[in-house]
Amino acid sequence: MALSAHLAELGEKHRLLERKIEEETARPGSDELTVRRLKREKLRLKDEIERLAKQTRH
Repeated sequence: MALSAHLAELGEKHRLLERKIEEETARPGSDELTVRRLKREKLRLKDEIERLAKQTRH
């Protein structure tokens, strides 16, 4: 898989996680553990996207 395609895929996963977080927090009685897990995963993806993007600039 080309790096640009991989970055695009990671970006899409990041956007989907953002949507899931918004949906979960908007729900009455949302599960805080689920929200925390989703946020951690979203941050992990963001870090990976930034790391890969930095590699392409060097």
